[in-house]
Amino acid sequence: MYAAFGVSSPFLPAFFETRGLAPHQLGILFGVGTAIRLVSGPLGGRLADVTQALRGVLAACELLAALVALALLSAPSFTPLLLTSLLHAAALAPTTTLADALALGAAQPRHGRPTFEYGWVRGTGSAVFVIGTLLSGQLVDAWGLSSIIVLQAALLAAAAGAAMLVPTPERQEPVAPAEPAAAGGVRALLRMPLFRRLMLVAALVLGSHAMHDTFAVIRWRAAGVTPAMASALWSESVAAEVIVFFLIGPALLNRLRPAGVISVAAAAGVVRWVVMASSASVVALALVQPLHGLTFAALHLACMRLIPAIVPQRLAATGQAMYALGAGATTAVLTLASGWLYGALGARGFLVMALLCLVTPPLAWKLRAVPSE
Repeated sequence: MYAAFGVSSPFLPAFFETRGLAPHQLGILFGVGTAIRLVSGPLGGRLADVTQALRGVLAACELLAALVALALLSAPSFTPLLLTSLLHAAALAPTTTLADALALGAAQPRHGRPTFEYGWVRGTGSAVFVIGTLLSGQLVDAWGLSSIIVLQAALLAAAAGAAMLVPTPERQEPVAPAEPAAAGGVRALLRMPLFRRLMLVAALVLGSHAMHDTFAVIRWRAAGVTPAMASALWSESVAAEVIVFFLIGPALLNRLRPAGVISVAAAAGVVRWVVMASSASVVALALVQPLHGLTFAALHLACMRLIPAIVPQRLAATGQAMYALGAGATTAVLTLASGWLYGALGARGFLVMALLCLVTPPLAWKLRAVPSE
């Protein structure tokens, strides 16, 4: 699944451009696609919980996304491309949260025996995403931009088959009767103070990446950082992410517990964004880019340790979807705000992102009592 994301992500805008889309049409296509993801992600998670068929819904979404991806090759103009890409985005949106719910369920100790660390699975996803990204460049050089669509479809179809091999989570409690299928689970989660607090702290730290993801390379290029060095800096952050998922993150969680790891991630965010605001030195950037392993990967691992402890198993997929929705919606809003901040303040806009991280540790304090084993 993550290989499918990796092969398409870098070149998908260029693919649409070769189909004759103007810049403003590209903005509409990707902007509306982001909006549809915020809706379809929670709906897919809720459907999986109501039917208690996480594997089946995940496989169906991946297979539908594969078929729709192939339809992009024959869409003749903007309107068909827009409608097809919206269906593609809607089908893909629930896949990561459903996969997380399945992975967390499979990683839970069974009959008193440990299984595996969730971070091993998620770290593999990040590593394979990078491999897919590197492979896509070779494919485009050899066979053109359409090749990434074909390969993504093939990988998603393979992922759909593989999803059916994943163990189903053991149900811990009976399914609650007679609550409205679509909204009842969401309301139940939002009535949980600890879950609301978890959504808030995750949204603040993950959302603080918005300015970096949009303006970091622009800032670096304006300061004379070469494209090759910018690529190396970006790869450094992804490599740190993989290392934290596999090695550092699980050890930190065992020592500091999730609330402590969230505070460490937030502190790392303060350092990272303050340095980004004050310097474009390659040495300084190379020192802080690995902090992405804490500001994203460690934060995500802590939240994945907390969600199963807070959320009933029957709402596992809905909980994952709501966690992703909170972070995604906050990132979308902060991305819009980042444009204004960067235009008005330049690199000093990163100080606002640092402030978001600075207020997070006190908010995470009440999560320290959540059992996470």
